[in-house]
Amino acid sequence: MICGIDEAGRGPVLGPLVVAAVMVEDDAALREIGVRDSKKLSPAKRERLAVKILEMSAVQFEIAEAEKIDSMRSEMSLNVLEAEMFASLIERMRPETAYVDSCESDEIGFSRQVSSRLSYRPNIICENKADVKYPVVSAASIVAKTHRDALMRRLEEQLCQSIGSGYCSDPATCAFINDWIERTGNLPPQTRRSWITARRALSVSKNAKLTDWD
Repeated sequence: MICGIDEAGRGPVLGPLVVAAVMVEDDAALREIGVRDSKKLSPAKRERLAVKILEMSAVQFEIAEAEKIDSMRSEMSLNVLEAEMFASLIERMRPETAYVDSCESDEIGFSRQVSSRLSYRPNIICENKADVKYPVVSAASIVAKTHRDALMRRLEEQLCQSIGSGYCSDPATCAFINDWIERTGNLPPQTRRSWITARRALSVSKNAKLTDWD
C-alpha cells in the first residue's frame, strides 16, 4: 500500500491547518481520473475529484485549529507541527511507502523529522512539490483543500458573515477581521493570533482608538 500526504491552510491568518492522507494499492486509478496539484484546479473540479478519491481510497485527516496552532507555536515551529501531523497519519494508516510533500527545502531533514516520530519504518519519499510529481500526493492535496474549504464555509455559516478564504492576501478576509475588531475590540474566532497580520490589525485598531482622544 502507498500513501500520499499533503496539507492545506499552512499560511492563512484565519481557519485551520488540514493535513490529509490518501492510501491506495497503486496510483493507476488516480491517474485515470486526472488528479493534479489542487492549486491548478478550479473549485468545482476539485470537488468532483474529491468525491471520486474518497470512493476509491482510504482517507484520513489531521486538523489543527487556530488555537492549537497558536499554542504549539510557543513550543515549536510550524514545520515541526506539520511533521508531527504527517507522522500521526502515517502511524495510523501504516503504508509500506509514504509520499510526503516536504514543507522544508531540506527534504532529508524533514523526512527525518517525520520518521523519528514513527514506531515502524516505512519507505518515506519526501520531496518538495511532491503534489505535482506523485498522483497519490496530488489526491491528498485535493481532499485536504476541499475539506478545509468545507470547514471554512461551516465557520462562515456559524458567524453569519462572509469571511473569505482566510488568507492574508484576501481582501474579504482582511475586511472581515477589521470589521470584527471594530465591533468587538478583539479578533474573531479561528484567527491565528500568533500571525503578524492578526497582531498588526489588533494593534492598529487599539492605536486608532487611543488617537481618537487627541
